[in-house]
Amino acid sequence: MLIYKKVLCRFPAMITRFTQLYIGLLVAIPCLATNGTMTKNLKVLVSSNDYPPTALKILEDHFTVLQSRYLNFGQEGSTLGREEILKLIPGCSALVWISNLPITNEILDAAGTQLKIVSTVSAGYNHCIPEELRARGMQLTNTPNVLSPAVAEVAVGLILSASRRFTENLDQVRRGEWEIGFDKVLGQDLRDSTVGIIGLGGIGQAVVKRLSGFDVARFIYSGHREKPEAKALRAEFVSQDTLLEQSDFIVAAVPLTNETKLMINKETLGKMKPNAVFVNVGRGDLVDQDALYDALKNKQIYAAGLDVTTPEPLPKDHKLLTLPNLFVLPHIGSATVRTRREMAELAANNIVNGLTGKPLLSPVKL
Repeated sequence: MLIYKKVLCRFPAMITRFTQLYIGLLVAIPCLATNGTMTKNLKVLVSSNDYPPTALKILEDHFTVLQSRYLNFGQEGSTLGREEILKLIPGCSALVWISNLPITNEILDAAGTQLKIVSTVSAGYNHCIPEELRARGMQLTNTPNVLSPAVAEVAVGLILSASRRFTENLDQVRRGEWEIGFDKVLGQDLRDSTVGIIGLGGIGQAVVKRLSGFDVARFIYSGHREKPEAKALRAEFVSQDTLLEQSDFIVAAVPLTNETKLMINKETLGKMKPNAVFVNVGRGDLVDQDALYDALKNKQIYAAGLDVTTPEPLPKDHKLLTLPNLFVLPHIGSATVRTRREMAELAANNIVNGLTGKPLLSPVKL
């Protein structure tokens, strides 16, 4: 009886609380629907027809997605792709840029003030005219770190290819004329060598990790400041001059900026050892290619391996391709199935966060 009376006494309060919850739910449901409708009204343009489906779905779950029917690379990108982008971009709030082609003022003008964020599916962003985006009050994101392992693997491959003279050896195989002899086409050892990394960022650190099993004697690196991660990697911070003068292998893994443009030139190449192997997995414009040609042609340095060049693609009759001590790849650093998928998904999630008021996952400081 006592319990019954207590329940009766509490019943009005229980009814009041239930009513509050019910009314709150009635209010919340329309709000959720409205928010969903609001984001669906936002248009996002994907600039190329080869964007991974998993990343496309991330965008489609939140926004109205427009996608170019054309590849945004090479001749197709600069003609049909460009025309399609100019037609689709008016009124878009975000642009996913999948291309090595530059974003132009023409594209930004066509987009208008509605465009709030550009998400480039790349670590480098110099092709996105960041100064212009800043002037227009837009945000820019990129996809660093997720591509570091794949690019580092290519860097190691270029080190081995250049130092073991793959260009010359593959030519022998194709010609069917093998140089037989105990001292023929000998290469350079990684074992007991000094490896210098210009730029110990994510890619540079990944390169050091992958080379740790090659019995490298010493890792050194240059940059603006010492990196806290270097201690665990047994990497020593040195000046750039020291790195150039003491390294047997030199890997350029820095972004292209006004400071780094043409940082590998006649003067810096002149500081390298005669047995030095130079590798570039950053950007083509880090290197004065005429100076590199002369250094390789005159055997001022031993060899080089490039995954990036200026221009891209490098013309088949370019003088660099006549050198037997140069190994060139067609910018495949991040070209693995997993890496390209993760890059695309990161770019998509940056758009989602940017258009829903959440912190960007990988913003570029403009």
